[in-house]
Amino acid sequence: MLEQGNISIHTENIFPIIKKSLYSDHEIFLRELISNAVDAIAKLKMVSHSGGISGDLDEPEIQITIDKENKTLSISDNGIGMTAEEVKKYINQVAFSSAEEFIQKYKGTSDQAIIGHFGLGFYSSFMVAQKVEIDTLSYQEGAQAVHWTCDGSPAFTLEESTRSSRGTTVTLTLQDEEQEYLEPARVRQLVKTYCDFMPVAIKLDGEQINKQQAVWRQSPRDLKDEDYLEFYRYLYPFQEEPLLWIHLNTDYPFLLNGILYFPKLRPDVDVTKGQIKLFCNQVFVSDHCEEIIPKFLLPMRGVIDSPDIPLNVSRSALQMDRTVRRISDFIAKKVGDRLKELYRDNREEYIKGWKDLGTFVKFGCLNDDKFKQQVEEILIYRTTWQGNTTASDTPEVQVQTEAGDAWQDVTPKERGTGGYTTLKEYLERNKERHENRVFYCTDEVTQATYIELHKNQGLEVLFMDSFIDPHFISFLEREYSEVKFSRVDADLDESLVQKDSEIVDPNTNKTRSETIKEIFQKALNKPKLNIRTEALKSENPQETPPAMVLLPEFLRRLREMNALLQQDSVQLPEEHTLVVNTAHPLIQNLERISQGSIIQGATSSPSEDLANLICHHVYDLALMAQKGFDAEGMKAFVERSNQVLTKLTEQAVK
Repeated sequence: MLEQGNISIHTENIFPIIKKSLYSDHEIFLRELISNAVDAIAKLKMVSHSGGISGDLDEPEIQITIDKENKTLSISDNGIGMTAEEVKKYINQVAFSSAEEFIQKYKGTSDQAIIGHFGLGFYSSFMVAQKVEIDTLSYQEGAQAVHWTCDGSPAFTLEESTRSSRGTTVTLTLQDEEQEYLEPARVRQLVKTYCDFMPVAIKLDGEQINKQQAVWRQSPRDLKDEDYLEFYRYLYPFQEEPLLWIHLNTDYPFLLNGILYFPKLRPDVDVTKGQIKLFCNQVFVSDHCEEIIPKFLLPMRGVIDSPDIPLNVSRSALQMDRTVRRISDFIAKKVGDRLKELYRDNREEYIKGWKDLGTFVKFGCLNDDKFKQQVEEILIYRTTWQGNTTASDTPEVQVQTEAGDAWQDVTPKERGTGGYTTLKEYLERNKERHENRVFYCTDEVTQATYIELHKNQGLEVLFMDSFIDPHFISFLEREYSEVKFSRVDADLDESLVQKDSEIVDPNTNKTRSETIKEIFQKALNKPKLNIRTEALKSENPQETPPAMVLLPEFLRRLREMNALLQQDSVQLPEEHTLVVNTAHPLIQNLERISQGSIIQGATSSPSEDLANLICHHVYDLALMAQKGFDAEGMKAFVERSNQVLTKLTEQAVK
């Protein structure tokens, strides 16, 4: 026997700590042992490249062997091996990192990285094993093979071995409650999870079970689009194709490789949880890296691989780490660069993906001033403007038709509403009509009437209808303090209203507008409702709404904020404005019906009842555009609708 003694440690008994607290998941032990085996192979390559070993090296590989009868699991490598002195130094002295010392010795001899970032590494095997054995033979000429044994106490034995092949075998005699690691399927699953991208073949029963190339470690010049897409499908099976990707590759001031993908955003995606997989030298570490990725990029997917990210610190310490902050800034900048490149080189693809990309970009502007400065020129908005989708200096996207020499524009138009524009282009285009004023809508369906009203009078409307836009509009107002943002249902621009002088009726001594206002005030009987009468401009008054509910911008935002703070739904305030369109045929007919009841002098005539019902109906229709109904309101609307139709049919059959 070469030696018998106690392991040199810095606490009285480290093994209970290892077994209970080293890692949250016991399964990590296999990752650690395989990582050590890869290190040993990498070290042998370094020595060979520096001329420290003669002859050809065997093809590097790691063998996993299961012996259910003896309850053992073995991990063997054909790497550098260890001498007895090295076993004493690296194994018996816990918390001594051999990787760091080795790198210093062979620095610059190879680009092969040493993992060496998993803390106690080898000792994680005691989480699952009642006994651990090491059988090893160093690459050095004349070295004696040695066998090390430890049963989970500080006591160990070190003796000579009959091993004849260079390398190391670690054999674990598993505890009774850890027998799952004797199942081949479980081992395969762990290798696929943690070690699938290892640069060394890992074999079980003679079959290689890690089969993936670390695409992110390759040069972008050597990869095609299909390579990136295939890698994405492997990482995220059964998902839609990504919109675009960014290949990260830097070695200063930190080492970082990776590929990040912009996915199509689904309603069920939790944007607060990271989707990016963290690796360290091709070893899988975590499914989440929220502390490393800027929070506005958390929904992105892909891989980040860096040995410079400290893995043995708390999450709060990780957030404060200087290198981590620099990595986060680097990633944000690279994402911004890629978006600008796409905007410049392939505007059509940029526009097609904007529905999803826009959420990332806007959220980034809200949370990262550097990112905002980088991308503010490529923020685009869907618009009712029917011109080109981008600036006037943008070349048209064209395709040749079957006719041969004729060309047609294929610039994408969405839902027939026009194209896309930047805010700067919008303001420049409309400065003569409404300088420094932006008309926008937040719901294309419910605000369709208001949108159409603006379009018909040549007023351009921007669609700001994503869930992030209410916050983003406030951000834009801070950035462009001289610009006023008005939702299409906030007020009526002067260009939408026809200002004609009205004739006073000698019988009533009132104008038509005053008469119509009184009709609605009496019928609706809502003291807090502000009723305005306006003649809306239109070539065909029938196409304009008979009435509209307006919510002043400031008051509407205030109620939305209150609803958010109280976690309640947004309610229509009692104090709002009803604009009655005096140019609409329905309203003009309503005035005549009401006049008939006055002439008849009846206290309650059928005409007056019908006029009252129509007033309520017109008001209800205007409320519907503002989602101003509660359950009772909807019930009343249905009942009144039935009454109106009944009275109209009664008159028709008389």
